[in-house]
Amino acid sequence: MTSHHSDHSESLSESLPETLPETLLQPQQPQVQPAEATTRRLPGWRLWLPLLFQVGLVVAVPAQDAYTYATGKQITLQTAPVDPYDLLRGHYQILSYDISQPDQLRQLPGGNWFDQQENQQASFYVILEAPADASATPPQPWKPVGISGTRPEQLPENQVAIQGQKPQWGRITYGLETYYMPEAERNALNANISQQQGQQAFVVDVKVDASGNAVPISLWVRDQEYRF
Repeated sequence: MTSHHSDHSESLSESLPETLPETLLQPQQPQVQPAEATTRRLPGWRLWLPLLFQVGLVVAVPAQDAYTYATGKQITLQTAPVDPYDLLRGHYQILSYDISQPDQLRQLPGGNWFDQQENQQASFYVILEAPADASATPPQPWKPVGISGTRPEQLPENQVAIQGQKPQWGRITYGLETYYMPEAERNALNANISQQQGQQAFVVDVKVDASGNAVPISLWVRDQEYRF
């Protein structure tokens, strides 16, 4: 019995390797599946994507204004009468224009577009024509001569189409209603306007690009120009 047991032990020891494979000695690391890795990265993307989107919007707006300023045609718009005390308050000036009133635009060729868009928000175009005397000081305002629901093509050299936004109710806007003016210009403007009493109307130089976007250039009070 003893001899048989010894032989069995020797054969068993011979069958076992002297050292275990490294794969058995080292703890196995769990493998991350691609789907799991993607899941772990998602919180970072959720943080960065909204931020990148907001940065893109901030950059896009000045870029559009710069393009309009560089490529646009300069025109002059007539403001609606404004109370000087309203204009002088704060760092920003708020203006409206003759072309901000839907009732006046309805009288123009194509003005029935407003009847088709009753109580709806929509964009449209006002066709403006240059004055006969383009070299006057202060400059003479361009006159509205037509309305179009789509951007007009191949206008004459003395015409331009500016894009407006019609709300459900109220005044039309063109992105030209609120202005920031440097302090030195603002102080000079305040002194000039304060010399007259009652409501006053001004003219504003703007640039309009081929798509109808507009940016402000300057405000005229009588024969004085104030840059924005």
